[in-house]
Amino acid sequence: MGDAQATATHVASRLGAFTVWDLRSTDGGASGLAFARASLDPSRSILVHAAPSRLDVEVHSNGEHLIAVGHDLRADTDHTPIARLVLDGTRVLRSEIWPTERDLGSIVLLPGGEAGVLRSWQTAPDRSTWTWSLELQGGAVRQGDGGDHADA
Repeated sequence: MGDAQATATHVASRLGAFTVWDLRSTDGGASGLAFARASLDPSRSILVHAAPSRLDVEVHSNGEHLIAVGHDLRADTDHTPIARLVLDGTRVLRSEIWPTERDLGSIVLLPGGEAGVLRSWQTAPDRSTWTWSLELQGGAVRQGDGGDHADA
């Protein structure tokens, strides 16, 4: 979402640089199972919907240079629909959250790798249900881009 308003968790790319977030569930297979992979405008943190209970994460600058890793990141509770992944130096940290107003404008990564911007979130007082809006934007694939870079 190149024209999205910048927030603390989403910084619009000025030089065309991007980060690739590669998430794998560690619950299956010898090397885990692919959960989501997305090329995004640079962000220090992202939200992940329906993240597996155990997750390996790699973040690459410009899709090439490994800049942060999180191994076997475990959910600290199984009662939230959203996980927050945060870059902390060369590490990726995970926490389970209920989004609040301060999270509006954050990038949300969906299973499979589609990414959008969180526009609204409402939770029932007992947290049994929630309603949210996610802005997704598409466009023509840019030549030579490989088709996998989203300006989310």
